[in-house]
Amino acid sequence: MSERKAPTRWANDLTVLLNARDGHDRFPVQVEQLALDYSAQAFPTDPISLIKGDDLPGFEGALFKAPKSETGWGIFYNSSITSPGRIRFTLAHEFGHYLLHREEYPEGIECSAEDMHRWESDYRQIEQQANEFAATLLMPFDDYRRQISAIAKPNLDEIGQVADERYGVSLIAATLRWLQYTQRRAILVKSIDGFIHWARSSGPALRSGAYFKTAGRPPIEIPGTSLPVQTALLTGSKGTIEHDAGAWLKEPCVEHTLVSDRYDFALSLLHLGDAPSRHEEPDEEENDLVDRITAGFASN
Repeated sequence: MSERKAPTRWANDLTVLLNARDGHDRFPVQVEQLALDYSAQAFPTDPISLIKGDDLPGFEGALFKAPKSETGWGIFYNSSITSPGRIRFTLAHEFGHYLLHREEYPEGIECSAEDMHRWESDYRQIEQQANEFAATLLMPFDDYRRQISAIAKPNLDEIGQVADERYGVSLIAATLRWLQYTQRRAILVKSIDGFIHWARSSGPALRSGAYFKTAGRPPIEIPGTSLPVQTALLTGSKGTIEHDAGAWLKEPCVEHTLVSDRYDFALSLLHLGDAPSRHEEPDEEENDLVDRITAGFASN
């Protein structure tokens, strides 16, 4: 029986090992080698013995038990994935399943978009835990704060530089991680065809009542003055605009937007001003946690 640890405890323990071995300037994390080496040392009778891309229709990644004639586990990612950042997060996610869940799921786990959205099932919890492990392993808070301070107001280019050059993850994953520690009021919105697909608020924004309720509700149309709509205002695929109150929210905000022609979506990072906390939060369903479950599988 492996030791029961929380996802962040597993990731933090591995971070300590990596820091001691390679120093703090060791990013991006080489997940494949780490998973093979650590599992062989920590669980020599039940290690990860294979990591590879494969044809996984409908699945982003999977953790499979080796055939009875062999020993260990295999981690697989969908070979149609071309983004290195997306592959890295998928591998870390499946490594998290290996450490956290292999005894509960002795035949393995397949991670599909459907499973990740079945909120009433056990899959919601284990997928969130695997994502929590992956984000903590790939982007430790102490290191991220050295790249972008908790009081900074970065645009998507600045976060994207950290995502690409240091952590090797997708822009969405890096932005969601930044939202977890920033002291600023900010919201990340992913929109498709003029409607909000999901939105994630920073803690200070959420506590002040700045969020979008999307779970189980009719689609929310993004403002006509927003940059994903006013594409003529973009330079290439990017842009920044200041909005008066009544555009995105009942208060002014600065919008930084990236429109992805390749993946047919837009990201809008909204920076809000200071505001007193309302000391209330929406319930779990209204707090749109889809991004926590899908962040690691979002494309660059």
